[in-house]
Amino acid sequence: MILTSMLLNAMVIDMVRREDNPAYSLAGKSVWVAGHNGMVGSAALRRLSQESCEILRVERSEVDLRNQFDVGQWISDNKPQAIIVSAATVGGILANINYPVDFLYDNLMIATNIINAAHDHEVEKLLFIGSACIYPRDAEQPLSEESLLTGALEPTNVWHAVAKIAAIKLCQAYRLQHGRDFISAQPNNLYGPGDDFDAEASHVIPALMGKAHHAKIESLEALEVWGSGEVMREFMHVDDLADAAVFLLQNYSDDIPINIGSGEELTIRELAETICRVVKYDGGLTFDRSKPDGVPRKLLNGTRLKKLGWTANIPLEQGLQQTYDWYLDNSEVTRDKF
Repeated sequence: MILTSMLLNAMVIDMVRREDNPAYSLAGKSVWVAGHNGMVGSAALRRLSQESCEILRVERSEVDLRNQFDVGQWISDNKPQAIIVSAATVGGILANINYPVDFLYDNLMIATNIINAAHDHEVEKLLFIGSACIYPRDAEQPLSEESLLTGALEPTNVWHAVAKIAAIKLCQAYRLQHGRDFISAQPNNLYGPGDDFDAEASHVIPALMGKAHHAKIESLEALEVWGSGEVMREFMHVDDLADAAVFLLQNYSDDIPINIGSGEELTIRELAETICRVVKYDGGLTFDRSKPDGVPRKLLNGTRLKKLGWTANIPLEQGLQQTYDWYLDNSEVTRDKF
């Protein structure tokens, strides 16, 4: 018992020291959030506002991140010292199936342009935010970082996954060949304020939330859920991801792309039931089994990040309530998509 208590005390002291004296301090640094208007980028802005750093941003109308010259020129002119790469073309299973070029080409160009220009202009630190879709469909669960490239990818999001993997490998290549402090991290299924609530193109939480709201308003007898409802998923609030991103910028420097997960999983049926509870929709559920389920289970092994001293803080139902509140407050953006 005494030894256990001593070990716990040592871990707490080490975590406090790491927060007070990070390996890479953001104090006084200029940090560019690439993709600041998206859900992930907006959360990164909120989190970085708590740090004593200068936050850089650029609008899509000013710089096309798919254009190598434009990206290089902007970085040369603005001289960020650290970069969070959150810019990406994203969407759910149907969007991945219908727009393979957008998911592959756009994401390849965005990531490679930023990473290459960051090297050319000697950016001190770069974090590329990937996705859990990089892992093989049949990899052992929970998914560990070591399972990357050990098997075939899930066909329903292969285009997105290939682009993310290429960017991760590029970060590793610049570390290996040029000693750049470029790191990568992959979260699991994200949700939160600023999400895309398009019923056809969005991820599962905004799609179900928008449909549940519509079903409540229209007094529908049942809410249709795509797939069997039996597959297992892990979800993370985007503000937890943003907190992890800042933590990793400050405390992580390795070529291993690190997992960021909540550690909690549930079935899609359970998720739909929780969303109906949040929305206060009391109708039934039906399941359209003609729609693809995707991988049977997707849970990240978060041991590596937990050992560094970071864990997620926002419970799922609390995060869903916050997201629904945002949805209601932004009806001009979201309401007409269902």
